[in-house]
Amino acid sequence: MARDDVKRVPRKDRTGANPFTVGALVLIAAVLITYFGFSKHIPFTHGFRLNAVFESANSIRTNSPVRIAGVNVGKVTNVERYKDTNAAEVQMQISDSGLPIHRDATLKIRPRIFLEGNFFVDVSPGTPGAPELEDNDAPIPMTQTATPVQLDEVLTSLQSNARDDLQTVLQSYGNALQLKPTPQLDATQDPSVQGLTAAEALNKNFNYAAAAFQGVAEVNQALLGTEPQDLSKLIVGLQRTTEGLGRNEEQLKDLITNFNRTVAAFASRSGDLEATIRLLPPTLQAANTAFDALNRAFPPTRAFALELIPGVEQTPATIDAAYPWIAQVQKLVSPSELGGLVNALRPTTADLANVANATLQLLPKVDLVDRCVTDVVLPTGDVKIADGPFTTGLENYKQFWESLVGLTGEGQNFDGNGQYVRFQAGGGATTISTGNSTLSGDPLFGNAIATPLGTRPAYTGQRPPYKPDAPCYQQTPPDLNGPAAAVGPPDQTVGTGPSNPLAPTVPLPTVTVPGTPVTLDKRAKQKKSLAGKIADGLNPFSSSKQHKRAYTPTGSANKPTIEAQDTSASKGAKGTKTTADAGNPVKDTTP
Repeated sequence: MARDDVKRVPRKDRTGANPFTVGALVLIAAVLITYFGFSKHIPFTHGFRLNAVFESANSIRTNSPVRIAGVNVGKVTNVERYKDTNAAEVQMQISDSGLPIHRDATLKIRPRIFLEGNFFVDVSPGTPGAPELEDNDAPIPMTQTATPVQLDEVLTSLQSNARDDLQTVLQSYGNALQLKPTPQLDATQDPSVQGLTAAEALNKNFNYAAAAFQGVAEVNQALLGTEPQDLSKLIVGLQRTTEGLGRNEEQLKDLITNFNRTVAAFASRSGDLEATIRLLPPTLQAANTAFDALNRAFPPTRAFALELIPGVEQTPATIDAAYPWIAQVQKLVSPSELGGLVNALRPTTADLANVANATLQLLPKVDLVDRCVTDVVLPTGDVKIADGPFTTGLENYKQFWESLVGLTGEGQNFDGNGQYVRFQAGGGATTISTGNSTLSGDPLFGNAIATPLGTRPAYTGQRPPYKPDAPCYQQTPPDLNGPAAAVGPPDQTVGTGPSNPLAPTVPLPTVTVPGTPVTLDKRAKQKKSLAGKIADGLNPFSSSKQHKRAYTPTGSANKPTIEAQDTSASKGAKGTKTTADAGNPVKDTTP
């Protein structure tokens, strides 16, 4: 349908909204805007509602401000009597800026003007650890609220008699301040205030006030603490303590009673307490030293702990990897393996203990032998023997080994019986005996071209005494080139020393001259020690046979000979004669 087809209504016939209604709506809107703009409150709504019980309303009325740390966070909405008591319940409305408020919050009524007037409610919201209050929650009890003391209450407490006494005290105090001191009173006073009234003396205190106030300032500065909010934390802690004491009166009574008993116990042991207090300063000094040492030890310990963290992190993996090894070790130490071996070796432990005990007895003796070898034997072997034209200039121990080398070279010949040494026989005018054979026990002889000049070293006819109680290492090494090494006479007989268990058991060779009978003594029989037996085994002159020979010199003076006759002549055996050059002994062929 075209626009022109719509029926048009004349303007004069048109009807709209009622002007009265429109005007009323505009007026209502203006009123609401004005109300909300000034009251800043939406009807049928409210903020956080907080209730508290005070001992007295104390001129608190509706719309009195509520402050937290000096900042307005709400207002008082109602004040009424609390449950038929003389206390007052104050209902407040707190804005969001004053939330949260905790269960241990405290409220105080304070005046905004000195000497009273315009009271407000000062709220401490409590500690964060306490539970938070809900909207319109149960009122805060009277133990957490306080009211200021009014001047009329102070004056009311002073009755007529008390007021008269107060006036008397003030008048007496004024007279005392203005009284001139007498000479008797000045005699006991400080010279700086002598002759001054009490008021004048008090005025002079201001001369010392600066230094005193400086000390007070230092004390106050110390009370502030070393960290921010230390003083506030101290006050909060004291508040909690006092609140706890207020909530637990019976426990407080018991605490006071027990404290009285504790103080009485301390009083009864006052002497010990004094001694403890005297020892406290050195104890604290020692503790400070220990704490300093701990402080120095903490950085390395912390570094060690940090370095140990990777190892600790690897500990679980290490333990997992150790399980197979532990399983193998369990099998290894089982009774069938090492466990059985240990049981089998257990008897040996006692024997090893005996061996160790015997070793403790053996080692001192071994030490004596070692010291003897070190201090006596080895220094003696290092001596170079002066032997006239036969001097080699070598240490005597080297000559000993060289002689063995020479004998080894001479004994390179061998037959079916083994190696042997061949010596060329010779002749001479003097017959000598070189001792018994180590094989047969028969004596050996030799012919020297000339009569022996003597023996080196000289022999005194008896062996030196053997002293078993004298340690070897304390003996003086023998002087191999001294008087004892001189050439001795040839006509001496060497026997065995009865006091020396290591002495040879066969007589040494006897050198004879023509016309002189010589007798070889029978070997002395002795009970040998183990060391003596070992020495006999190493002695080239030892023999298992015991012989006794009688010798009768025969022949001319130019060529003396010695005839040997066996002691077994009763059997018809007869000895034979042998001759040899000196130094070329031959074996006795006597059957």
